[in-house]
Amino acid sequence: MSDLDRHKIITDLLRERSFASVRDLQELLGVSAATIRRDIDKLDEIGVARKVYGGISSSQGAASNRLSARPYDENRDIAVEAKRAIAECAETLVRDGDSVIVHAGSTCYYLGIRLARRNVRIYTNSMPLAAHLGEHGTCQVTLAGGDLYREPGIVHAVQDGKPAYFASKFFLGTQGISSEGLLESHPLLVKAISELSLCSDEIVVLADSRKFAIRPRNIVLPLSRIGTLVTDDGLSDTNARMLEDAGVNIIVASTSGERK
Repeated sequence: MSDLDRHKIITDLLRERSFASVRDLQELLGVSAATIRRDIDKLDEIGVARKVYGGISSSQGAASNRLSARPYDENRDIAVEAKRAIAECAETLVRDGDSVIVHAGSTCYYLGIRLARRNVRIYTNSMPLAAHLGEHGTCQVTLAGGDLYREPGIVHAVQDGKPAYFASKFFLGTQGISSEGLLESHPLLVKAISELSLCSDEIVVLADSRKFAIRPRNIVLPLSRIGTLVTDDGLSDTNARMLEDAGVNIIVASTSGERK
């Protein structure tokens, strides 16, 4: 890959995110830290982006039209009622004795809390969920191995490939949804989700209806890979038809006390 190719990938990424660390870019581009630092120096020199501590940031003039993932702590407190209702519905899909994968993310966290004292085995790469299960749970827990990435809040081993774990269901959230599939802006989430998607009988997406209006750049999984999507009663008829046409089973969690 040439210098120009790498520079284009980095600048494209910064249209979606305000910051990328040296490690993020190493994983995305498959080159050394020294190469990434030279790329950062060059992009800073020509004014395309700004060199900052630990990585690279978009230039201030490009920031206004960017769509990026919110930090976990901020996202956790958005649409809480819908997320809890979705988690309540999702729990009914888990049987006693099941082995399930619960991915990082705020809606999955609420599901994990509900499963904490169930007779199930949970595999998770979420540090917040692992901490809760360790302190408050009685279920069996298997933790992902690897390095801690504080944003997006997961534990991941970049070089290991898919884990030696198989589950009946893989529960995950998503930053955005379109007719093309599940969408994410963080390259590490794209990699982690792709690997875990090979480790279960069924993929279950937990996503409140806001996610259908968000359009990150990276396609993680096509809709054809999704078995079930659990959302709230803000789901539009148009988006419901899109999911049904792709063969996705829809469960709608009502935020008004009744479940559809």
